[in-house]
Amino acid sequence: MKIAIIGLGFVGLSLASVLASKDYKTIGIDVDKNKCEKISKCDLPFFEPNLERTLRNGLKKGLVIGNDFSLIDACDFIFVAVGTPQRPNGAIDLSMIKKAISSIGKILCKNNKNPIIIIKSTVVPGTMKNVILPILEKESNKKAGDDFGLISNPEFLQESNAIKDTKFPHAVVLGGYQTKYMIKTKNFFSKLHPNTPIIITNHQTAEMIKYANNSFLATKISFINQLSNICQNISGANIDDIAKTIGLDPRIGKSFLNAGPGYGGSCLPKDMKALINFANKSGINSTLLNEVEKTNQKQITNIISILEEEIGNLKTKRITVLGTAFKPETDDIRESTSIKLIKKLLEKGARITIHDPKAIENTKNMFGKKIKYKKSIIDSLIRSQCAIIMTQWKEYSKITNSTIRHMDKKIIIDSRRILADKNINAKYHAIGIGYDK
Repeated sequence: MKIAIIGLGFVGLSLASVLASKDYKTIGIDVDKNKCEKISKCDLPFFEPNLERTLRNGLKKGLVIGNDFSLIDACDFIFVAVGTPQRPNGAIDLSMIKKAISSIGKILCKNNKNPIIIIKSTVVPGTMKNVILPILEKESNKKAGDDFGLISNPEFLQESNAIKDTKFPHAVVLGGYQTKYMIKTKNFFSKLHPNTPIIITNHQTAEMIKYANNSFLATKISFINQLSNICQNISGANIDDIAKTIGLDPRIGKSFLNAGPGYGGSCLPKDMKALINFANKSGINSTLLNEVEKTNQKQITNIISILEEEIGNLKTKRITVLGTAFKPETDDIRESTSIKLIKKLLEKGARITIHDPKAIENTKNMFGKKIKYKKSIIDSLIRSQCAIIMTQWKEYSKITNSTIRHMDKKIIIDSRRILADKNINAKYHAIGIGYDK
């Protein structure tokens, strides 16, 4: 069996590395030649725990990396994991997946292989039926279900946990028609994930499942953040104790109840906007989803309000932002609430210094010389008039009175409550904990 993965981003590279490490003959393809050369040398384009080790193992076992689509010629399975970035109106951009599918179709036209094309890219309902299928059949001059298989297979990976999620998914969703190709695909995944439930449905439902999954997670986050804001105005109330307790109810569950500055990353914000855009086009007023997004955006406003209450006009004020990655154990700053906060603070004329264990280079690429970057927490706090903890890196839990000794004003806004149980000699605001006023 020979497997190709097209698109070596977060999803594709994780999948290619895991499959190769499990002794499947695997080919990873990406149009970026420079990226392919680096990956071939185990030089990762992004940070993800355990990915380097898994990739290195895969390369030793024969993982082939290249930018030539002809490499898929003899493959049994072709996974497509290219990006579907967000347009300004919230809709997804299908240009990359259209190009990839067109290239696959042209190669299918020239060979006698009957491969199964599996779409992992996140696309709105109807995309497989109305966009991908017609392109494949036109370019290949072949018929889906007879000459090749076409399966929807949405992914549910969490950044910082991608390798584990790839090896042990909570579920495998397969969307498509009940053909011999679906049977073959189910058998493949049953062998790859013997203890994982496999849900077989149609394309549209499989596409919708991914958006339903992420929009529900976003709703849980906005819900707990809304409660967090209420707790801040109740003396003695603690959002963490509330989240821990309601999370014990099996109807609710404990995951995604960690109150903070809002959700970010490459999936939840994009998928929420795409679903809202799709609903609007369908004539559905997605009231709940709109409010979830609004609640998320208001978290930054809450932080800035506390900041202005403490130090007044922010013009020329020196502020330290601790953490720019959207979550710990990643260098991903896409849709990070920290980045949005920095932009707002710059608009108000503040002088910003940042620290992050992994995301400094990505932050530099965005802001350049507009802000300062420090490799140590202590250096980032020198002469600072306020420190804002945005990302739950374990390094920040080690902050002590010695760490903050060189701050001009010892004011800390802790959006993650990392220092709530510590005796810090500072004006301390823990988002989600109510104090006497």
